[in-house]
Amino acid sequence: MHLLGTFIKPMHREGIKFVAIFAAVTFVLFLIWPFLGWIGVGLTIWCYYFFRDPERITPSRPGLIVSPADGIVSLIEPAVPPKELGMADTPLTRVSVFMSVFNCHVNRTPIAGEVTAIAYRPGKFLNASLDKASVDNERNSLCIRLPDGQDLAVVQIAGLVARRIVCFIKPGTQMQTGERFGLIRFGSRLDVYLPPNVEPLVSIGQTMVAGETVIAELPTSHDG
Repeated sequence: MHLLGTFIKPMHREGIKFVAIFAAVTFVLFLIWPFLGWIGVGLTIWCYYFFRDPERITPSRPGLIVSPADGIVSLIEPAVPPKELGMADTPLTRVSVFMSVFNCHVNRTPIAGEVTAIAYRPGKFLNASLDKASVDNERNSLCIRLPDGQDLAVVQIAGLVARRIVCFIKPGTQMQTGERFGLIRFGSRLDVYLPPNVEPLVSIGQTMVAGETVIAELPTSHDG
């Protein structure tokens, strides 16, 4: 059973219709030419794994900020949060996590708090690994108010082949660290704007696991 669970992961409900479509097309391809049918089988399996939604073990220590996405840290730089969130125009440290089409695409809340604002903005579909994707691409931005009153922003950014940003929550929702809040189809990026005076604990090129990998920690009162 343990070995089976290594390969078979739960699938998010958003993927059911897509896997069904892939399977139906695969059936037709088998009728046309078995070789094409087997290609369809491979693509159907890929579609299933794209929408996989494995359980994650989130660190329980208060003040930890975890990665909202699986993928690779592609950028760490100062940047102003999306203006549609209404946050201050002071640059904050932005940590960008790039998701390829092979990563799990379920997005998770970086830290516990109240979602005070959600703002969608249409845009382009540039390669999500590019710096200008944060400004030009279609995006969905969330502002999370932390218990100490500070704000953290997390932004879902569509990529080159992504054509749908999904967000499951609404403003006013109280979220716990590592809770699922959305996903993006197919291949994209998540930006986290850290609160002031919070330094990232990750490096460019580092592999992230959504809901598990710690990307930063809030300073405690005895830190000065």
